[in-house]
Amino acid sequence: MDARAVDEETAEIAADKVVQEADRAATRRADRQVDRDVGRIRWLRGQVVRLTKRLPLRRRFSRGLAHGLMSAFAAVAAYVPTQILGLREGFWAAITAVAVAQTEFGATRTTARDQFTGAAIGGGVGLSAYLGLGPSLWAYAAAVVLATLACWLVNVASACRLAGITATIILLVPHVGPVERMAGSRVVEVGWGVCVAIATVWIVTRAGRRLAPETSA
Repeated sequence: MDARAVDEETAEIAADKVVQEADRAATRRADRQVDRDVGRIRWLRGQVVRLTKRLPLRRRFSRGLAHGLMSAFAAVAAYVPTQILGLREGFWAAITAVAVAQTEFGATRTTARDQFTGAAIGGGVGLSAYLGLGPSLWAYAAAVVLATLACWLVNVASACRLAGITATIILLVPHVGPVERMAGSRVVEVGWGVCVAIATVWIVTRAGRRLAPETSA
C-alpha cells in the first residue's frame, strides 16, 4: 500500500471520528433540551394547579359540578352497552370514560391516547408473556418491563402506567375463560370508553362555545 492510500484511509478514519463525535454532541444537546422541556412542562402544570386552587368557591363549585355530570354521563353511556352485549367486565369501559373525560378537549384527547395505547401495549405484552412463559411471577415482571419499554419506544411514555396495569390484570388477576378473551375484551372495553368520553367532551365543548356568546350578551 503506497503512502497516498494510507493517507486517504487515515483521512477517512479521522472523518468518521469527527462525525461520530458530532453525533454524540448532538445527542447530548438533544437530551439536555428534553430535560429542560420536561422541567418547563412540570413547572407549568404546577402553576395551573396553583391557579385552579385560587379560584373562588362559586367557580370551583360550578366547574366541579359540570365535570362530575360530564364524567357520570360518559361512564353510564360507556357502561350500559357492555351490559346489553353481555360483556363481563364492562366496568372497565366506565372506568376509562371517567379517567379520560376532562374539562378541556385537548387534555381529553391526550389522556385518551395514553389510555388506549397503554391498554393495547399492556394487553399485547401481557398476553404474549402469559402464553410464552406461563402465569408466573417472572413472566409478570418481564411483561411490566417490556410493556414500559414498548411505550418509550413508540414515544408515548405517559402510557407506561396503564400498560403496566393492564399487564398486571392479565397476569395476576384471576379470570374465567381463555386469557385471549380477557385481553381482547380489555382492549375493546377501554377503546369503547375512550370513544364515549371523547364524544361526550366534544359535544359539551361545542355546546359551551355556542352558548357562551348568548350568555355574555
